[in-house]
Amino acid sequence: MSRSLRFAIFVCLAWLASGAWAAELEVSDAWIRLLPVGAPAGGYFTLRNDSNQPAVLVGVSSSDFGHVMMHKTVEEKGRSRMLHVDRVEVPARGKLAFTPGGYHLMLMQPRRKLAVGDRIAIALEFSGGRKLMAQFQLRGPAGK
Repeated sequence: MSRSLRFAIFVCLAWLASGAWAAELEVSDAWIRLLPVGAPAGGYFTLRNDSNQPAVLVGVSSSDFGHVMMHKTVEEKGRSRMLHVDRVEVPARGKLAFTPGGYHLMLMQPRRKLAVGDRIAIALEFSGGRKLMAQFQLRGPAGK
């Protein structure tokens, strides 16, 4: 392999590792509904994808919670229920909202005492091994 080809590969890998691709993905309106002790918290946000390719969210984690899952609320025969989802696709040049009554995060087993107003770091994990860190604000049960 030539020296210039090795250098080009190094530059590309460094660019990818730096999170430069993250400029194409943006998290907004990120918040967590903090419920009484013992009840799972719910996480909500909007994910915008400005790239020309779909972005596939395949996992979510936080050092402040022992377990974080993606769920979707669905209506069946007049009843709501939550379904676990392993992956969620954000369309190219599109956005996807995680909202109460739709897609949402379930955050369980808090690892520290949490209070309204705290900020929680959450890692969004995409196919291909990419990660995007986002800050979520803790709100009370009413979402305020």
